[in-house]
Amino acid sequence: MAIDLSKLDYAFLSKPLLIGGKAMEHYGLRQAGRDIDFVITAEDYERLAQQYPDHLRDLWGDLGVCVYEFEIWKSICLFDYAFLSDGAVDAGDYLIISLEKLLFLKALGMEVEKYHKDLEMIVKKVRNDKWAQLPEERQAYYLAQNQ
Repeated sequence: MAIDLSKLDYAFLSKPLLIGGKAMEHYGLRQAGRDIDFVITAEDYERLAQQYPDHLRDLWGDLGVCVYEFEIWKSICLFDYAFLSDGAVDAGDYLIISLEKLLFLKALGMEVEKYHKDLEMIVKKVRNDKWAQLPEERQAYYLAQNQ
């Protein structure tokens, strides 16, 4: 999944962190929508906000620049880049939020039906991935116990 950031005509000081639907798609959970969501450092936000002063948003204290198909945020629910990027996957020009931090973000917004469904998908994936790590004989043993 390649994301072309060149139309922003901006050189990020730190790799932006991919979150939202494209991160869900990266983990094989669902198709992403049309927008592409990132979290960036405070320094990158200030510079990008200067470049796009007519595209600024303030969502309950989360400051963003929304231009083209990109929604680029300084924070999500006031959690910043430093916190959210911990454990991220390097995808070249950008980072992808870890599955654990994506789960955390979805839990924060779970009163919204879409995010609650995303939360359930992530939990199911985490459980299935852990189950798949068990040796086949242990899986067979547990399955036999439940019949």
